[in-house]
Amino acid sequence: MFTRTLYIFILGVLMVACSQQQKEADSQTAARCLEEAEAALANDSIRQGETLLRMAIQLSEASEDWHTYYIAYQRLAEALSQSNPEEALRLMKKALSVYEQHPDDERNRVILLDYAGTYAAQVAFTTEGSFDEALDFVNKAYDIAEEKQMTDLMCQTLTSLANIAWAKDDYRQALDYAHRAETVATDDLRSGTLQVLARSYLDLNMLDSAETIYRQIEPGDNVHLAYIVQSNLARIALRRMGATKVEDDIDDAFERVENIYYKALGQKDQYYQETLRQEMENQQLEYRSQMYGRTLLITIIASLIVIVALLLVVRYRIQAQRQEKRQLQQEAEYQKAQLHQANEVVAFLQNFILERTEAIKKLNESGDSTIYLSPHEWNEVERTLNAIDNNRFANIREQYPNMQEDDIRLCLLTRLGISNRAIGNIYCITVSAVQHRKLKLKKDVFGESNPDVTLEQILNS
Repeated sequence: MFTRTLYIFILGVLMVACSQQQKEADSQTAARCLEEAEAALANDSIRQGETLLRMAIQLSEASEDWHTYYIAYQRLAEALSQSNPEEALRLMKKALSVYEQHPDDERNRVILLDYAGTYAAQVAFTTEGSFDEALDFVNKAYDIAEEKQMTDLMCQTLTSLANIAWAKDDYRQALDYAHRAETVATDDLRSGTLQVLARSYLDLNMLDSAETIYRQIEPGDNVHLAYIVQSNLARIALRRMGATKVEDDIDDAFERVENIYYKALGQKDQYYQETLRQEMENQQLEYRSQMYGRTLLITIIASLIVIVALLLVVRYRIQAQRQEKRQLQQEAEYQKAQLHQANEVVAFLQNFILERTEAIKKLNESGDSTIYLSPHEWNEVERTLNAIDNNRFANIREQYPNMQEDDIRLCLLTRLGISNRAIGNIYCITVSAVQHRKLKLKKDVFGESNPDVTLEQILNS
């Protein structure tokens, strides 16, 4: 009966362990898929990134890795935001739902709300619908960021509010939000905030202000940002000249260039997609091989565990009584030896202290009168303390050979707990002088500069 129960227990443990390993493997695979997806999106491989993100969503849900789950939804929504804003908004709402059921970092909630508001604004702009849902998302995000004093997220949400106001053709409101965002903008967010600010100035036909802001933007290696700045500076120059038709022609030219650029990205994406397909096939073959090997290994381990468990049960039953008797004998002998050793130590300390208590008694009963101890009495005090404290002061003399005899005696008196007043009576000095000597001894000899650590604590330790 016992063997059967043990066997069932071992099988249950193995099944739980296998399930846990599978969950951990899925969690690691989900996180890895998310990293690969972000790398693909960074290389403008949109379709490859989408495929990897959908795989990360499935694996993270299976492994209950909720952080990766809602982050993958967020990244997928971001990847689809240009081509399908309605789907992007749906995915962001799903990410928010997952976060609210399994919250972790409050910053992530602000980011999710801000993204949801942005995509809701895109949908409202393309369908000429209401911006109320977008404003609701972003205002919630801003309130949380302001309450938690997340400066970068305050800038990000204010910029989103400015973009929504601009989409509603409320350029004055957009200008107000953009100015507020600029006051809290961090270096990495400043260029986006300045773009909204300059665009609002341009739509209000405040050309000088718009030009000033555009010239403050530093594109660096960002080709797309450089294109935005230069095209708008050109548009400002043409508007000043009244060349409206030329401005429209330039816009058409820039639009054709963008179409060529996105077509090139599509061709690049096809290459990455084919590469991904080959990698996925290789991963599936490798995974199947690993599963076969793991199943065989678990079967062998389970069989060995059952055999070893049976042998241990038999051996335990044979040796149980013999081992119990041996343990009882060993415990009795050990307790007897411990008691004998303790009695010897107590007897030694008692005899040693009783033989040398006169000098200590003289120190404790002196009151405020002047105290004098002969060299012999000092030696008795030190020998007594060495016996009690395992040669503490002998070790101090060996470790600090340059210590003065008066310093050794001050340590002896301190270890005995003699009051500063009594010590002053011995040395014929004031209490403050005693305190000064202790402080100097603690710092110069023992190297302790912490004022909270006393000489008594040093000696007791």
